[in-house]
Amino acid sequence: MRPDYSDLSAEQIECAELKRLGRHDLLSEPADPIPQAAGGHKSSIDLAPAEGREVATGRFAKGWSGRPNGALGKATLVSRQLLEAGAEELMRDIIRRALGGDAGAQRLCVSRLLPPRRDAPVDVELPAIVTAKDAADAMGKVTALVGSGELTPSEGHKIVVMIEIQRRAIETGDLERRILALEADARPVRG
Repeated sequence: MRPDYSDLSAEQIECAELKRLGRHDLLSEPADPIPQAAGGHKSSIDLAPAEGREVATGRFAKGWSGRPNGALGKATLVSRQLLEAGAEELMRDIIRRALGGDAGAQRLCVSRLLPPRRDAPVDVELPAIVTAKDAADAMGKVTALVGSGELTPSEGHKIVVMIEIQRRAIETGDLERRILALEADARPVRG
């Protein structure tokens, strides 16, 4: 709920709104000085509200997490800095251990050299799909292969999806040819 600004000038209203939104950086006049906590450092309580925070409570407004998308936490940043500082030495040690027979180090090295396989290739003989009937025949064969256990249901589903895409493309091409033929027949002949 917005405060009542009926007795303020336009400049005062703008200033009050910027303060309410925590946008002290946009004020033409400097914001209130930040008091120093005991010991001479700024306490998180003493700091002016950041963007997205409510001035009255200092809490983030509903729907605002306070951290931009993709921002990393302090622990992650520190961990990355430490890892980068010793990355070369660490990698040499892992490679030395892998060559020495350490199975865990070998697994780590191989997993970084060879990406994991997403899907295993499936060897299935299907008829050429040129017409919608060919697509129906191919789907029937895939269903039979799943039923006999030669294909898993998820493998069969993926193949059927590809066949369906091919069938739609064939159907769209057929419809386009029919429409063009109808339009050609419907054109008046001028003489």
